[in-house]
Amino acid sequence: MTDTTDLFAAGGAPKAKPAETRKPDPIRAAAPRPATPDEANYGASSIEVLEGLEPVRVRPGMYVGSTGPEGDGLHHLFAEVIDNSMDEAVAGHATFIEVELGADGFIAVTDNGRGMPVEPHPKFPDKSAVEVIMTKLHAGGKFDSKVYETSGGLHGVGVSVVNALSEHLEVEVARGRELYRQRFSRGLPQGKLDHVGPAPNRRGTKVRFKPDALIFKHGTAFDPKRVFKMTRSKAYLFRGIEIRWKCDPALLAGVSDVPAEEVFKFPRGLEDYLRAATEGLPLVTEQMFCKAADRPGGHGSAEWAIAFLAEDEGFVSSYCNTIPTKDGGTHEQGLRIAMLRALKDHAERVGNKRAAQITTEDIMATSAVMLSVFVREPEFAGQTKDKLVTIEASRMVEQAIKDPLDHWLADSPSQAAKLLDFVVERAEERLRRRAEKDIARKTATRKLRLPGKLADCTNNAAQGSELFIVEGDSAGGSAKQARDRANQAILPLRGKILNVAAAGRDKLAQNQQLQDLGQALGCGMGSHYRDDDLRYEKIVIMTDADVDGAHIASLLITFFWRQMPRLIERGHLYLAAPPLYRLTQGTRSVYARDEAHRDELLASVFKGSQKVEVNRFKGLGEMMPAQLKETTMDPKKRTLLQVTVVDDERADTSGSVERLMGNKPEARFAFIQERAAFAGELVDI
Repeated sequence: MTDTTDLFAAGGAPKAKPAETRKPDPIRAAAPRPATPDEANYGASSIEVLEGLEPVRVRPGMYVGSTGPEGDGLHHLFAEVIDNSMDEAVAGHATFIEVELGADGFIAVTDNGRGMPVEPHPKFPDKSAVEVIMTKLHAGGKFDSKVYETSGGLHGVGVSVVNALSEHLEVEVARGRELYRQRFSRGLPQGKLDHVGPAPNRRGTKVRFKPDALIFKHGTAFDPKRVFKMTRSKAYLFRGIEIRWKCDPALLAGVSDVPAEEVFKFPRGLEDYLRAATEGLPLVTEQMFCKAADRPGGHGSAEWAIAFLAEDEGFVSSYCNTIPTKDGGTHEQGLRIAMLRALKDHAERVGNKRAAQITTEDIMATSAVMLSVFVREPEFAGQTKDKLVTIEASRMVEQAIKDPLDHWLADSPSQAAKLLDFVVERAEERLRRRAEKDIARKTATRKLRLPGKLADCTNNAAQGSELFIVEGDSAGGSAKQARDRANQAILPLRGKILNVAAAGRDKLAQNQQLQDLGQALGCGMGSHYRDDDLRYEKIVIMTDADVDGAHIASLLITFFWRQMPRLIERGHLYLAAPPLYRLTQGTRSVYARDEAHRDELLASVFKGSQKVEVNRFKGLGEMMPAQLKETTMDPKKRTLLQVTVVDDERADTSGSVERLMGNKPEARFAFIQERAAFAGELVDI
């Protein structure tokens, strides 16, 4: 043991060490030195303190996502406001919601719920509760489960963020048979909450706002089509709620499938949604699997609708507390587990040993699923709530779906047999592909069997490679001479291809042109599609700039959408934009896309008395290879239009393709009749 008696003085205080044994303090001992320029520029005055809603305006992307031209930030503002009204409906306090989109740039959401509290706030006695809700981050009723058992707004930042990012915002509250109003600008109150007067026949909250052009520099105009679909989807998610839609007709010029007024009310909820999304598509089972279930104890609920597609790719659209979770999450995980276990249990009951090899991917690959859950205090990945991460949601959904699916399979043995055989075939096909890949890895050189008319590029990698699908052999000949052989491949097509939306699987299998196209792409069709096997990074549809060319392009897009939707979703499909006219004056030539562009060039580019020669191309085959390269194929000069599908428009896209390209001529005739006035305007021009 160490002797410690010499370390303490008589009074118990420590003795100081001799001065010569002390180690100098390097910080105190160092001589003062002048601050460097960097240190001098970074002092206490450099530390900014953002108060109130300032952080939202400084970093809006943290709260609403991107505010750029391709971002969802603008429409996220509307989502935050309507979600608050939906929370009132889900809690049983509101029976209707009104959405009104005005030509003045404002959008208004009104509900007949309880209305925001209007009395002074206990912590801020000089402010009303309305002002606190609108101007304070993390203020709201969603933190107390006694106020909202389940809700979409969880962080208390939703409507205050909308206020911060709005040039003007007005909130009206009808509560206690009295009406109150307060106005804000860029998050700042423009006065106190005013008592407007009695409102004996009104209750609820109305929020009307206009996004701030200082934040959304690329435009503050809402897309009527997108807002309409977002509004309608909310009505699907909570069966029985009535949502009234109004839009100024001035905003609907040239916008299809969006009425000026409509009332949404869907008594069957997600089942109505899924039937609309899969209308006209062949199904494995005639019946859909649709049900709603409450969790025991009232701590959550789930509703789902599932259809099994016979020929098309599947999809999953999921929601938590009416919030779309486009990146999925734990509730989707629970659904996958339940479906796999139920099918395997059924296979065991009927003695189908082949089903032992099926996986969730074999089931989900062709399943169209709508899933909506309501849970208390859910956790999301990020403020925009794109992914649910609540662990408990997985078990809740699994328990809710498993038993009903067991009964559904047992009560419909013929339907269950069809589904099980279909899924087993998918599993066997997956195993065959895996075996083929294993063989391919062992083969030193793999010879590809490619269609004879394909002029392939020398680049073997998909990255940077392009396949031009060209209308006709003549245009194909010009394109082959105009291309860059290193990375541009050419596949000529003979006339108009098969309309796959109106043809069955047998006709598709017998169509040589489409089989050649599938062979050239190398990625498989339908449920056999594999993005990793796609041989080209860009697939470019290059047709004549006329009506026939547009028809061929439409047929090709229909083929890709029905047989390879993931090719479109992953950004591989493009349309070339060849010119329709060449304008020449002396030694100078320019190209025009269409008649309007031609007239614009004649007025702005060509001046003087010298005659301008205008030549109209009859087709790509009439263009010299050098002209085709310069205008349409050279990456430095060409224009390519990417074919895309927005997530929340998927159901409408499928319905539109079926309506316009399917085997029901009366649907196309109705479409033409609806737009007869628009066609007349074109004729009058």
